[in-house]
Amino acid sequence: MTIWVNEQIDPSGMIYACIACCNESQAKDCHESFQKNLTDTQKASGWVAQLRTVDSWDEVPVNALKLD
Repeated sequence: MTIWVNEQIDPSGMIYACIACCNESQAKDCHESFQKNLTDTQKASGWVAQLRTVDSWDEVPVNALKLD
């Protein structure tokens, strides 16, 4: 099973927001939203929106909103 993990990560590497789901289309829409919600100041400071995949719910950060 492929699980899509969207994360907004602050400059120190801490996960600020995280949403995980099994639907690729929904995950890509979420990622686009995460990217759009980062301000220019945040981007300049090192904030990033990251989309990655994992194979198990055990690999999803515990603080994630999990949608399936």
